[in-house]
Amino acid sequence: MPPLSSTAPVAPPAARRRPWRRGLLAAVLLALLLGGAYYLRHQVQLNRYARRAWATFTKNGLTGREKTPLLAGYSVHGIDVSSYQGRIDWPEVARNRVRFAFIKASEGATLRDPRFARNWREARKAGVLCGAYHYFLPNRDGKLQADLFAKIVPLAPGDLPPVLDVEAANFHDVAVLRREVARWLRLIEAHYGVRPILYSNHSFYKRHLAGHFDDYPLWLAHYEVERPTLPPSKWIIWQHSDEAYVPGIRGVVDFNVFKGNFESLQALRIPAIGPSQPARAGKAK
Repeated sequence: MPPLSSTAPVAPPAARRRPWRRGLLAAVLLALLLGGAYYLRHQVQLNRYARRAWATFTKNGLTGREKTPLLAGYSVHGIDVSSYQGRIDWPEVARNRVRFAFIKASEGATLRDPRFARNWREARKAGVLCGAYHYFLPNRDGKLQADLFAKIVPLAPGDLPPVLDVEAANFHDVAVLRREVARWLRLIEAHYGVRPILYSNHSFYKRHLAGHFDDYPLWLAHYEVERPTLPPSKWIIWQHSDEAYVPGIRGVVDFNVFKGNFESLQALRIPAIGPSQPARAGKAK
């Protein structure tokens, strides 16, 4: 009788690989299920991000004459811009029923928008009612941010009030955020002699700001809805899209509507007489 072999039978290669393949297949199926569930829950936002990414990718193929229809039911339409929009043909923008524009001036305590001066000059020359906005960083001192804005923005009678854009979520203490926002608003109101406008998106406003700044006019960003869920008494401007096309701008731009008529918008302007004074260079006092 031949001697017994001391080595166990070797499994075929396919049999050795089978458990590894089953694990990989299970991981792929789990990832697909989780990804599908996440997409179904956040599909509106994800679709918007995809459209914005595509618009940025194809920006060089645009002509600057693309046009998004104006939102029905409103008579006063406007935009807000920053250096992201590049060089803007303001006369062309004005010819397409854009009545007002808010132009980014600053961010945080040090950043100045490099296109602010040109946008400010050319938009006013084209007959567009102008205001300026500051992008608030919650981890920086409110007074330093107010000082920066006051140094840059030459608001004068006939301009729209200054705007504070509060939406950055990188903070740890909401009480500190509210304190520094209140400081910026108070200092800028004292500096220009006009009450600023507070800008925020719907979810951030509801979570962190609602009920704390009701004395300030609200500019609300709320997308993919027929109308804001906040009652009209709570807001004066609605940013209804951040992916609109306006002739004169190559690429997407934020689109807004004012709640009232053009005369009501004009009434918001810094008055020529009264307690307000033209903007001064230097720090907000």
